[in-house]
Amino acid sequence: MRLSELHPLFYHLRIQQKRFFRVLGDLKDQKRFAIGKLLSTTFPYTCKKHQSLLRRTLGDSDPQLQENKIINLKIAAGEIDGIIIKSGETISFWKLVGKTTKAKGYIEGMQLSRGEVKKGIGGGICQLANLLYWMTLHTPLSVIERHHHSFDPFPDSGRTLPFGSGASVFYNYVDLRFYNPTSSSFQIKVWLTDKHLKGAIFSNEEMPYSYHIEERKHQFLKRDGKNYRQNEIWRKTIDKRTGQMIKEELLIHNFSEVKYPIPDLVQVENCQGINKS
Repeated sequence: MRLSELHPLFYHLRIQQKRFFRVLGDLKDQKRFAIGKLLSTTFPYTCKKHQSLLRRTLGDSDPQLQENKIINLKIAAGEIDGIIIKSGETISFWKLVGKTTKAKGYIEGMQLSRGEVKKGIGGGICQLANLLYWMTLHTPLSVIERHHHSFDPFPDSGRTLPFGSGASVFYNYVDLRFYNPTSSSFQIKVWLTDKHLKGAIFSNEEMPYSYHIEERKHQFLKRDGKNYRQNEIWRKTIDKRTGQMIKEELLIHNFSEVKYPIPDLVQVENCQGINKS
């Protein structure tokens, strides 16, 4: 058993240590982080637009937490809306959003932590990270840091994207970061309507490629008396001019414990060789 599991004090000390090391690491790496915004003008070329429902049925969770989440999303989205990513710059979710505190207006929302669903200040803004990650996969921006949840807490309800295509964030060392390796600049716009969190990524030059994301090898299975879910997420790069596929790549192999009952579960008695990646 790790020291951080013995007592809450050790756990919180470990978090502070990791946060401190992340700050030191950024100082050492000397990355150029994107901080400039452009709100009055939108770049002319659309790379990707997407939206996600603000309210979904999530098991027997308290619906009020979703209303609280919307308040948190409005604050966090305002920190990212309009951000420009110039050539050679890196986007950091937490560099832009900052720590979610009561002083900034954040309230209790739903969080996924250490295999459990909990309440926490700023809870629910991972939905914004999910949106950003999904849109980024449809651009030439390079994802250099992305984390996924180690468990699947709720059965699908209104899901439109493949399982495991989101991003987990926890201030400040569990981050979502992507880098602009191109000579072009990109602009991110995010906003809320009554029903949706919406976003778009634009560019100042037309991109020669489009991107298609697909899920493969999805299944539920049993291992050591527990239920799991796994899949693969692939990306195809398509030449817009010819329609030909330029590249096909495996982006993610998900393997997560399932925390809800699964009807008609596919029984797999021997799951040797399954990687938790």
